[in-house]
Amino acid sequence: MKTGRVTPKSESELAFLSIEQTARLLRRREISPVDLVNVALARIERLNPSTNAFLTVVAGRARKQARLAEREFLGKKRGSRSNITSPLFGIPIALKDNFYTRGIRTTAGSKILANFIPKEDSEVAARLHQMGAILLGKTNMHEFAYGITNENPHYGPVHNPWATERISGGSSGGSAAATAAGMCFGSVGTDTGGSIRIPAALCGIVGLKSTYGLVSVSGVIPLAPSFDHAGPLARSVVDACILLQAIAGKYPADAKPPDFRKLGRTRPRRFRLGWPKDYFFERIDPEVQQAIGVAGKVLQQIGARIQDVSLPHLADSQESATYIALAEATRYHQSQGFYPARTADYGSDVSGRLEMGAQVRAVHYLRGLEVKREVEQDFDSAFNRVDAILAPAVPIAAPRIGENELIIAGEKETVRSALVRLNRPANFTGHPAIAIPCGFTQEGLPIGLQLIGPKWGEATLLAIAFAFEQATNWHTRHPEFSAEPAQRQKGQAYV
Repeated sequence: MKTGRVTPKSESELAFLSIEQTARLLRRREISPVDLVNVALARIERLNPSTNAFLTVVAGRARKQARLAEREFLGKKRGSRSNITSPLFGIPIALKDNFYTRGIRTTAGSKILANFIPKEDSEVAARLHQMGAILLGKTNMHEFAYGITNENPHYGPVHNPWATERISGGSSGGSAAATAAGMCFGSVGTDTGGSIRIPAALCGIVGLKSTYGLVSVSGVIPLAPSFDHAGPLARSVVDACILLQAIAGKYPADAKPPDFRKLGRTRPRRFRLGWPKDYFFERIDPEVQQAIGVAGKVLQQIGARIQDVSLPHLADSQESATYIALAEATRYHQSQGFYPARTADYGSDVSGRLEMGAQVRAVHYLRGLEVKREVEQDFDSAFNRVDAILAPAVPIAAPRIGENELIIAGEKETVRSALVRLNRPANFTGHPAIAIPCGFTQEGLPIGLQLIGPKWGEATLLAIAFAFEQATNWHTRHPEFSAEPAQRQKGQAYV
């Protein structure tokens, strides 16, 4: 097994290998887990001051795990070791900092939990460990996952690796930036109103929010339990599938789980995509609109028949989803004794939303649940006619850090509203949705496509996304930026 110091050229080559490619090289003993960890840690050391993607890096722990994994591979060569068939065995990954990790601080991007060290792993962390993945550290996030820009008042903003003056998107922005910049080989984030798909789209990678309940959120610091999901961020659809298979629970007996080895054979030769007449294309940046249109033509070339679908109750979902999310978020913070007792320890945006949640009336919350059922029925009816729904992941490319309002198609809108409104419907209904790269703006900023599928339909959804990815080369492009020396943000930990 080849080990040793990695040259800058080979570092870049290794850093952007897919999980699938890396696993193959590990099994051939052409590279070592030690090499992979060294590459990842070297890139974190060099690039994190510019991206601010990681809050905690566990370098010593990662190197120890890598040495143990290397021995496993060498042991297999002698025919005496245990099962190391998992494609994640020896692969360095990252976790958003709201997943409990035993013995490693878990801040949720907050001042309140700045020194919180869990005594047990979240289920996701435990599953990844069982699969042999090597944890590099915990990634930066919007405070308590309660926002979509990842502009964190306590630890600083995450910078988009394609343009460091722009946001990465949130709340899983650190996970997306780290994955896009080659600081890890994949990551897991959470998604309550688009917090996996938004940063995936803005950072030019793949982000998957699976069916509600498929991936356990046990041991995840919650935002709004009715909408909370956990899922992968990766540089390819196959890698997203590999991560999903590792962290997913059981499927119903009549559902077909995805298999990363069979994605090319899962998609029907002819498939149906829904083009929503309502809501999703009402206010879109022209460059995004054009990219989605071109993506639609590519999908048609590989077998899609695109037809209009109607989602008549979707316009009512924004207010209803907001009421539910506000009320549930505030209730959690009240139950922990954080709010209102420690209001001064929150950032102004989060404390303001917690205050709004305290004002939600029961009648509004209950009406929100009624609208939720109506919108679910709209989507289920559409999926009787189509295999997936095609839409933009976000209506804009990444805004600048500190930007609060935008003009989109001649209309003023807040950044929060613009980024959330196309993503929250799938959280509201619990249907799986994936964001995949589909182009770049003239300024070189990534554009993301969103596919939404029927519940428990991840296998078909991933297969369609994989077919699109294979027909394009957007996923092969990676950010190249010069990381200027900079000081680490206050509160970051490298151990």
